[in-house]
Amino acid sequence: MRFTEEHQAIRQTIRQFIDKEINPYVEEWEEQGIFPAHALFKKMGDLGLLGIAKPEEYGGMGLDYSYQIIFSEELGRIRCGGVSMAIGVQTDMATPALARFGSDELRQKYLAKAIRGEAVFSVAVSEPQAGSDVAAIKTTAVKDGDDYVINGTKMWITNATQADYLCLLVNTGGDNIHMNKSLVIVPTNTPGVSFSEPLKKLGMHSSDTAQIFFDDVRVPQANLIGDEGMGFVYQMQQFQEERMFVAAGNLKTMEYCIQDTIEYTSQRQAFGKPIIANQAVAFRLSELQTEVEALRALVYCAVEDYIHGDDVTLKASMAKLKTGRLVREVTDACLQYWGGMGFMWDNSVSRAYRDTRLSSIGGGADEVMLGIIAKQLGISGKRK
Repeated sequence: MRFTEEHQAIRQTIRQFIDKEINPYVEEWEEQGIFPAHALFKKMGDLGLLGIAKPEEYGGMGLDYSYQIIFSEELGRIRCGGVSMAIGVQTDMATPALARFGSDELRQKYLAKAIRGEAVFSVAVSEPQAGSDVAAIKTTAVKDGDDYVINGTKMWITNATQADYLCLLVNTGGDNIHMNKSLVIVPTNTPGVSFSEPLKKLGMHSSDTAQIFFDDVRVPQANLIGDEGMGFVYQMQQFQEERMFVAAGNLKTMEYCIQDTIEYTSQRQAFGKPIIANQAVAFRLSELQTEVEALRALVYCAVEDYIHGDDVTLKASMAKLKTGRLVREVTDACLQYWGGMGFMWDNSVSRAYRDTRLSSIGGGADEVMLGIIAKQLGISGKRK
């Protein structure tokens, strides 16, 4: 994929923003277990960074997804995973379906706020008994007059305690588990919406995550995104951008791990020579960087197909699978070369080790990706 001067300008803008507005505060936000989403998103919105591939009529730049993936890749420069994930929820997980299928009224009312950074969004799909198995969700929305009445619960919701709006997947009626679901915009200040205490997680500490409860929550049926019963389909399409985001967003995270490790092993002496002077170490780090470049090529290939309207289910799933496994390999290998220092909590590589483990779980577990890939290849393994 060839990048233009406009691509590079976006890359430079987000780099400067991260260096000035995010990285200096990462340690503080990690300690607090939350970052100031409203303040940060407003600054990003003022720069146009939250609507790169969103329609111009709602405040976006109207650029194709190749520009968005540059943005996603540069988020890997953030020295923690929680903030970059939270930004990705706003841009690539909670708003793609709204931008593509929402009514003009919905997009003017909600999407424009997301793009301007005037509101924080969450995508609410997973439930305690339904993670990667999206079809198994139990939350319901029953029609009553002009409203939906929503009951149920959502689990592991990123941005939950700061969110103004939820892109909520609910059951709206019917027996076909793939055609009885809808996406609905739910303001979090609606009576009946409540939250658990922030969940304690292995990593992603600066990202607030909570369970959300819905007790006879009334929202207008006009808050329906697209057609009723098409929510599962819309969410599957929304997942494609999420999976490309995850793959792209981990590229620079892995490169930082490798570069930090090169620097450390060049300085650290063992048995009279720098650790990196051992061929096994130098070769392993070289191999890992090669794997990162191979993944980057796959991501760019998927994006190239996506902007030309091709179905990227196979390549996006492959990229998501590969990144989930490669980040484990890179962070584990690099941590090993730091020795005892790698086992320290505040080490950059140990943080990446914790944060990136989610890449094989969120947005569809590795096993789900393998199932999708096998189905796409016609080798699903189902017995006849």
